[in-house]
Amino acid sequence: MSGFRRGVRLGIDVGRARVGVSRCDPDGMLAVPVETVPRNDDSIERIAQLVSEYEPIEIAVGLPVNMQGTDTPSTQDARDFAAAVSVRTRVPVRLVDERLSTVSAHAALRSSGRNQKNSRSIVDQVAAVVLLQQAIDVEKSTGNPAGAAVPPNEESS
Repeated sequence: MSGFRRGVRLGIDVGRARVGVSRCDPDGMLAVPVETVPRNDDSIERIAQLVSEYEPIEIAVGLPVNMQGTDTPSTQDARDFAAAVSVRTRVPVRLVDERLSTVSAHAALRSSGRNQKNSRSIVDQVAAVVLLQQAIDVEKSTGNPAGAAVPPNEESS
């Protein structure tokens, strides 16, 4: 665990209707669901409240790219959301490839006996857990933070 920076992290899965939020303990042992934030004008403010509550050293925002690794219509939305979170919270934000997080979340919920309809409310949190766990695992195995840093003070349009 040589290059792992100790500290709480938040994971954010940005969706059009909902934003899933997860967190991990300071040692990065376990990522757990926090809440699903409705996607509206108050989303960034609610994320900021969670940031002041959990005091993370970093926020991992899922970057939705297609299987070829290129941008999708949701990619810029996630970039804009991440930039807004960065500006509002002044906490380092990293964009992490989330190619398989939502798929993994649905699979995990299915295997636990939940169907698509009754898991809709928590699938975003589970996706946020999956992407945060991936980010932690990358940092623990490589010694480098996962993803790409969102430039500080970048104003979102």
